[in-house]
Amino acid sequence: MRVRFVPVALAALLLSACTPVLASPSAVEPQIGAGQLETPSARIVAGPMLADVTHRGIVVWVQTDAPAEVTLRYVAVANDSTQLSGQEQVELAPVHTSSVSNTASVRIFGLEPGWTYTYSLEVDGQAVALDVPTRFTTQSLWQWRTDPPEVTIAFGSCFYDNDPEYDRPGNSYGGTVDIFEQIRDRQPDAMLWLGDNLYLREVDWWSARGIHYRYSHARQTPGLQRLLASTVHYATWDDHDYGPNDSDRSYIFKDDALATFKDFWPNPTYGVGGVPGVFTQFELGDVEVFLLDNRYHRAPNRAPMDERTLLGAEQMQWLLDALTFSRAPFKLVAMGNQTLNPVQVFENYSNVAPEEREYLLDQIRARRVEGVVFLSGDRHHGELNRLDREGIYPLYDFTSSPLTAGAVETPRDAENPSRVEGTLTTGVRNFGTVTVSGARRDRTLTMRAFDAEGTLLWEHAVHENDLKMSRDE
Repeated sequence: MRVRFVPVALAALLLSACTPVLASPSAVEPQIGAGQLETPSARIVAGPMLADVTHRGIVVWVQTDAPAEVTLRYVAVANDSTQLSGQEQVELAPVHTSSVSNTASVRIFGLEPGWTYTYSLEVDGQAVALDVPTRFTTQSLWQWRTDPPEVTIAFGSCFYDNDPEYDRPGNSYGGTVDIFEQIRDRQPDAMLWLGDNLYLREVDWWSARGIHYRYSHARQTPGLQRLLASTVHYATWDDHDYGPNDSDRSYIFKDDALATFKDFWPNPTYGVGGVPGVFTQFELGDVEVFLLDNRYHRAPNRAPMDERTLLGAEQMQWLLDALTFSRAPFKLVAMGNQTLNPVQVFENYSNVAPEEREYLLDQIRARRVEGVVFLSGDRHHGELNRLDREGIYPLYDFTSSPLTAGAVETPRDAENPSRVEGTLTTGVRNFGTVTVSGARRDRTLTMRAFDAEGTLLWEHAVHENDLKMSRDE
């Protein structure tokens, strides 16, 4: 499963070969969100963004500048690398934008596994010309048929969207957004956003409308749009896109933050079994990803030690049950804060909730859960941590930060004993990728770190057999 770029002109040509085109694109390609074939009452100002791809479905998300109805049409163009012709175009029922954010998540179901489709959009009945990719591919049905597909997942954290009127005085904290084109160039099958996906300011976090404003401002960044449209996106949050710095379960607008998150990130689910939050789970190929919520149920960092928690009892039980049930060769457990770093600084798990952290690690060992790899962000530097413990395989935690926020030159835990030599990334903005490849039962996970110019900083590979429990235990 891989999302590919198709220029709008080619997409229109493919559509015209199958069904009548509703409106001809203008001769000059418009800018993101600014171009319409006619002048509707509302315009797309962010997106389209792809999300939550499965064997037979996908989500296409957009934001408009006023309440609107969004209509999507799609047509199949390829099947197993074979070009298709004469396919019937499908029109979905219009979707109304949300009442506050003017966002719409068009959920498509009834697609075929491993097929490639192009799509077009209408806003209030009028066709929209877009200069971003308008193509997606569903997950292939490989189970019981072939080896698993190669899967590449990109991830990062800490996207600071400059907004001078409300930023601190002085030099801009946010850097260039060119990094998003570098991520797109890697053609990942998915992009994970691991928190601080935007930075709420003092003028934002004391009202629901302020939270909405910041989400909208960040999402409408022009240099982000091609990445949004080119691959599927999944997200969790950390403190800065949840509330104030280091915020926790006491934040009085946390339900408004959760509602806004749902408007902007069409994840598969939000919480489970009546337990609220943004934690969820999904699968790409034979890789399972567990996105955790380290804010909604979190105790204050200075609470008495016997109250300290990042995840809360219910989320922890869900995670342990889901990991125990999983048979994936690699289980990616992702959240904003570092899990394995033993140095007690800032909001590392070992610093703010050491007993809960020990419980999680002990339960992974006791339940004999194999193939666990942690992903994290937050720290404004990158690194790979490795934890060796008796009775279990080595555990890894791949940290990537920041995307555009300020990069730390010398981290406070510069002498971190668990850091894999050669993986410390400081003073540069960066992103990570995880690629799983190889035949069934012979899979290798390769972790790579890149800077904002796309230069490879380091890579480290582990075989699935390296992350198995000893049969002597």
